[in-house]
Amino acid sequence: MNLTIAGLARLSVCDWPGRLVATVFLQGCPWQCRYCHNPALIAFETAAEVEWGEVWAHLLARRGLLDAVVFSGGEPTAQAGLGAAAATVRELGYQVGLHTGGAYPKRLASLLPELDWVGLDIKGLPEEYPAITGVGTSGKRAWAALESVLAAGVAFEVRTTVDPRFHTAAGLVDLIATLQAEGVSQLVLQEVRLPGAASTGLSAARLLDELGTLPAGVSRRAG
Repeated sequence: MNLTIAGLARLSVCDWPGRLVATVFLQGCPWQCRYCHNPALIAFETAAEVEWGEVWAHLLARRGLLDAVVFSGGEPTAQAGLGAAAATVRELGYQVGLHTGGAYPKRLASLLPELDWVGLDIKGLPEEYPAITGVGTSGKRAWAALESVLAAGVAFEVRTTVDPRFHTAAGLVDLIATLQAEGVSQLVLQEVRLPGAASTGLSAARLLDELGTLPAGVSRRAG
């Protein structure tokens, strides 16, 4: 299988809400998000840490015990072999989930028929993306990915990492309204992890508290 695999979580209960999954972490991401929680997975030139044969053996042994396989990263849609891997996993009887930031919307659109669930990161309004990712076209790409997911009718969850360096309460209210107007019915606002945030006042929890009662379909998750 033509994949550069950075890691394998043999059992996860948090990567797909309500499912017991194995999570396959793929190497490489074209964005440089300021709050990335997997920075070691950004570089494309890094060698694989796990061979596909190890993943395959684990999935064979856990049939009937695990519900699904989630491909994460990095940005898993950066790898051309992802579609073949997803199809192979499905042949074993597993459901297939994907974590993505939407960096490659056309490839994501082609993958959607192989997916049962998508966890899509929407980092903010399109104009907020360059400061977060360091890439000027990233907002356009991510929101195009959202359109594809909505059109496909696949089960999904949108997640926004709330970082007070880039977000404001007013901006989050605008983002929530815009996403709901687009048709997003499940949005999770997750708190960024910032070293020393409490002492500097840069607290995502405090920012989320400013929002008060969240609209239906919107929840918050601690960092």
